[in-house]
Amino acid sequence: MPMQKLQKQDENERSSMLRFFYWLGKRELSTLILIAGVVTAIWAFAELADEVMEKETGWFDETILLAMRSDTDLTDPLGPLWLEELGRDLTALGGVGILTLFSLTVIGYLLLSGKQRAALVIVLSVSTGLVLSLLLKDLFDRPRPDLVPHGSIAYTASFPSGHSMMAAVVYLTMAALLARVQRRKRIKAYVLLVALVATLLVGLSRIYLGVHWPTDVLAGWAAGAAWALCCWLVARWLQQRGKMEEESEYN
Repeated sequence: MPMQKLQKQDENERSSMLRFFYWLGKRELSTLILIAGVVTAIWAFAELADEVMEKETGWFDETILLAMRSDTDLTDPLGPLWLEELGRDLTALGGVGILTLFSLTVIGYLLLSGKQRAALVIVLSVSTGLVLSLLLKDLFDRPRPDLVPHGSIAYTASFPSGHSMMAAVVYLTMAALLARVQRRKRIKAYVLLVALVATLLVGLSRIYLGVHWPTDVLAGWAAGAAWALCCWLVARWLQQRGKMEEESEYN
């Protein structure tokens, strides 16, 4: 009998521990994933920055940049003329003008919906992201590619790509907030997918137009993703402490 009681007690303890870890995982898994994403993105940026400063990415950058140009004429990007024009249209999605207009539109929507704190998160995310982008450019001060003619006007340093970084900051942050107003997971996934595709297309267009080295774009994506994920974590932290609108208030 004592042995049976001990076994039963042991089973109850294991069951309680399993329930606890299930509760903890369900509650904190998304937060842990976000933290892991931030750490991974920062690590990727640091590795790229180190390689660039050591000038060990030349073969990689040059190979990809030249692969997007005609063998007989480096002024001619691959593909028909309309593809080059499309590249300029896509690159504008990461420009200050379009991103500002898009941000103001979403901020206005949130303010009209009574979500002032969510709007403030976007304002701080975008403004600080822009400042960080400029600081990083000044810090590394990498020259723009001179291997091929530029298909777009460029007037700042090359590393990291500001268009790629700010596209990641703005579109991913906006997508995270917009996804919260949807109940269906399919719609949430669609919103996040659109933001991800837009971010990728902006970066690819910068390489296609010859205004950035590929490593500039990769670093921009990494830095932008890290910043966007940090902003998501701050928003979750504020929400858990009742200082930001709960997800249920959006539904």
